[in-house]
Amino acid sequence: MDATGNKTPYQGAARCFGEYRCPKCNRTWMSGNSWANTGQQCTRCDIVVYPHKQRALEKPDGLDKSDPTKKHPQELCQKCQSLGYFCGRKQW
Repeated sequence: MDATGNKTPYQGAARCFGEYRCPKCNRTWMSGNSWANTGQQCTRCDIVVYPHKQRALEKPDGLDKSDPTKKHPQELCQKCQSLGYFCGRKQW
């Protein structure tokens, strides 16, 4: 947390890309479902981890190495839990 009380580097309203590192076990992961001041749970330690890096979601321009079939673990995501549904779902 910084001096202003922010838990994450990004403070916008939109979803972004986040990089996470668990301070307890050093496990690292990335997520395209990262949000301001919202953490994700480490699957090893069961503690909430906030992203140490965040950036805007961008079109991959042919360099996308993500797996579109990989399911977002909603049970580990604070945003999904607070919304009650998948946080990456578009709202119209």
